[in-house]
Amino acid sequence: MFEVFIQLCGGIGLFLFGMTLMTDSLKDLAGESLRQWLGRFTGSPIKAMNSGIVFTLIVQSSTATTLATIGFVSAGVLTFAQSVGVIIGANIGTTSTGWMVAVLGVKFSIGQFALPMVALGALLKILTQGRVALIGLTLAGFGVLFYGIELLQLAMSGLSDQIDLFAFKTDTFFSKFLLVLIGFVLTVILQSSSAALTATITALASQIIQLEQALLLVIGENVGTVATAVLAAIGANSNARRTAAVHVGFNLISAIFAFFILCPLFLWLHQQGRLLSSWDEVLIIAAFHTAFSLFGAMLTMPFIEQFKQLLIRLIPSDDDRLIQYLDETSLAVPAIAIAQAEQVIFQLMWQQYVWFKAAFKDGQLVAANQLKQQDELIHKLREYLEKIVVADHSEDQANLLILLRTVVYLKVLRSDLEQLSYSLDLRTQPALYQVALDFMEVVGNYWEQASDLADHEKIQALQNELILLEQWAKQHHAELREKINEYAASHHLNAARILELLAAHRWLERLIVHSQRFVNVLCEKEFKHEHQADDVHV
Repeated sequence: MFEVFIQLCGGIGLFLFGMTLMTDSLKDLAGESLRQWLGRFTGSPIKAMNSGIVFTLIVQSSTATTLATIGFVSAGVLTFAQSVGVIIGANIGTTSTGWMVAVLGVKFSIGQFALPMVALGALLKILTQGRVALIGLTLAGFGVLFYGIELLQLAMSGLSDQIDLFAFKTDTFFSKFLLVLIGFVLTVILQSSSAALTATITALASQIIQLEQALLLVIGENVGTVATAVLAAIGANSNARRTAAVHVGFNLISAIFAFFILCPLFLWLHQQGRLLSSWDEVLIIAAFHTAFSLFGAMLTMPFIEQFKQLLIRLIPSDDDRLIQYLDETSLAVPAIAIAQAEQVIFQLMWQQYVWFKAAFKDGQLVAANQLKQQDELIHKLREYLEKIVVADHSEDQANLLILLRTVVYLKVLRSDLEQLSYSLDLRTQPALYQVALDFMEVVGNYWEQASDLADHEKIQALQNELILLEQWAKQHHAELREKINEYAASHHLNAARILELLAAHRWLERLIVHSQRFVNVLCEKEFKHEHQADDVHV
């Protein structure tokens, strides 16, 4: 009995490890392109649902899709209405695991192919880099997953000789509800509905449990997936809580429908010599899992707008808008976490230039409490970036490195704001003040809002203008200093005042250089993406 228990635990553990390895590798492999694809194909609720299905099929994890969706909503890429469709699609897409286990893991003995897949995947990981290495990890994950299923089958075969689970009757409402509750608890313990579903299918294939027991367990296992979303939403922002509420609501509606209607219907079709009488029972479980997710979608999709309005009233927004971007649930998908951090950087940088503009053109200095708020946001941004984990030699790693470079200039320009009072000195000296106005005009021509930093053409033009302005400032450095001296002599300024004007001149030159270098980093990013696109095209 003890050996069977150890084998059962080992099979579940290998399945979970293989699923995690495969999911993480697929997410890194998809990376930025998958983020852009999901953000593009969600124009309507139906498209959003289809995107959720496809995304989940690709990464083989409804949890990853849910967390990614939370990130998209926080970043403003998806509306809340669109996120509802994606979450529903994720619940449908995750039913593919049941078919994979029922058809490949139980119907065919693929244990003999599992270990070679692990070996091949390990070799690809060790001997290669980049996308090929990620493909190797994905293969290894598949191999470990299927080897775990093989162990589960062996353990269930041994368990069937020692434990009689037919004692769990299904003749009363309470006994049926108890089986649903067992399925729920099993998923919460394993933290994976896929692992719980796999255990149920292998138990059914080994004839430890009956078909009706398996159907009721699957209902509970599907509801149990909400535990992960609820835990992820605790302490998170309002968008995360709303998305978790969508997940809970959809699963509960689907479970109620499946318990009272779909489960009796499937049993009747199987027992009365109807449509499912010739089907293998493990295939019936997979079909049942897919069917009640589809019917749940049919019951929910027509009322998305009402559902959205209800959740907005029940869970009002209570967070700072920029803080919402730094949602830690999005760390599960690095490409999304990087995109959200980039949005925060663009917003913070835009706010800095608004303060520079107000000082140069209107003589208004930024308040100390505003600078303190930005310092707090920069600190949280740095903490968030430190938590992003990306694969080596991946596109996400390259994007993260560029993002870290932009943070450097964000901090540099923040330090320039410490001496913003120099802008008032510049306003007293015509030659210097004209340079400051030219600088703000160059910036204003191509950068009217934070989103313009993502516009390659505008950023390239801004870089060219800033380079010309920086070169002009260097060429006329001595001439401007001479004008300062002439101005001081004609206005009888003392030595301290002359030093202040010279310091203001140096500060303005540094500001132009720092701005040009920041924009240069953004241009390097776009240049890299263009070359990657060219490589893919070739």
